[in-house]
Amino acid sequence: MDNQDVSPERDDEALADAEPPGEEVLDRLISDEMGEKIAQVMRAARRAQEAWYRARNPDEGLRERKRRVTRQLISDAATTMFATRGFDNVKVSEVAERVGVSEKTIYNYFPTKESLVLDYADEAVEQMARALRDRGPDESLTDAVVRAITKDTERFDQAPEELVDFIPLFLGMIDSTPALRAAWLEMHDRLANVACEELAAQAGVDPRDPEPMAAGRALAGLAEVALESRIRRIREGLRGEELSRAVDDDLQRAARLLETGLWSFSMPRSQRAKQQAVEAARAAEDARTQVLKALRQARAAWAEVRRDGGAWDGRSVRQEIQQHFREAQRQAQERAQQHAQEHAQRQAAQRQAQREARRQAQQQARDARRGNRP
Repeated sequence: MDNQDVSPERDDEALADAEPPGEEVLDRLISDEMGEKIAQVMRAARRAQEAWYRARNPDEGLRERKRRVTRQLISDAATTMFATRGFDNVKVSEVAERVGVSEKTIYNYFPTKESLVLDYADEAVEQMARALRDRGPDESLTDAVVRAITKDTERFDQAPEELVDFIPLFLGMIDSTPALRAAWLEMHDRLANVACEELAAQAGVDPRDPEPMAAGRALAGLAEVALESRIRRIREGLRGEELSRAVDDDLQRAARLLETGLWSFSMPRSQRAKQQAVEAARAAEDARTQVLKALRQARAAWAEVRRDGGAWDGRSVRQEIQQHFREAQRQAQERAQQHAQEHAQRQAAQRQAQREARRQAQQQARDARRGNRP
């Protein structure tokens, strides 16, 4: 049953009315598997995350809360057993026995064994769709996705510092387990697909067209950038606010690359290339407003055509948008070149000043030696 993708039939009434396993069951399991010190740390982390969740969802009812808490306890218990014994060495029936619920109850909450670990997959996909669907008229696609990712990763900030080191270990377990790795890749495909479909629906085009496909995958990639950045920065020793700022900065840099276009990544490699790339991305922010304006005009025109029942000349609108993109790119390139030239001039002036300072110091040293001679 562990390897089946089809779960038994859900019993929603039973889920709503069943008493959740006590937290002491999970504490005892973690203590047995990882030690009492880790159990205490994870208990504090769960309480902090629970307080954070309730603050963000004040209207949650009692039945919904019972279901959510039960689901989280089962996931935490399963993940603990998988991490210590190996994913393939633990059966779902063993998890059920240890938690004190039936195997059917577990499958009522989790359709597959892999979803016991990736328990936020459905929520992540829904957040991606909602971010694109509900973005403001002046909010870019990347800004909307970055906002959703930042909001979602706030839960990591609630974890005690002692627990932060487990995040790379958790990802290591996924990478080293073929079934989990496949489920992880499938989740990212779902993110890309929902982004593609939402973009295509808003633009009135076929989701199989290359533009929404490429844009959807690029936007979904921002979520992976945020996670990989967190792993990298944790391994570098960053914690707390410093860790959050570094991850946010990496996410913003990736978003600027999408806004600017890959041309800004194709600059010559040199000592100044990194600084030039940053300045190019910043220079493109002004040009980006023209693109957003063109897209808003296109959406307004599409809505007007649909309202009037007229024909939709998709080719002419796409050409107009492409023209705005090319113009924005040209302006951004010009501004980037200007910034690069100004940066080079500043560097040359600094080097000249340093050479002059060294020359004067050397001259003073020679004069001093002459003055000390008998």
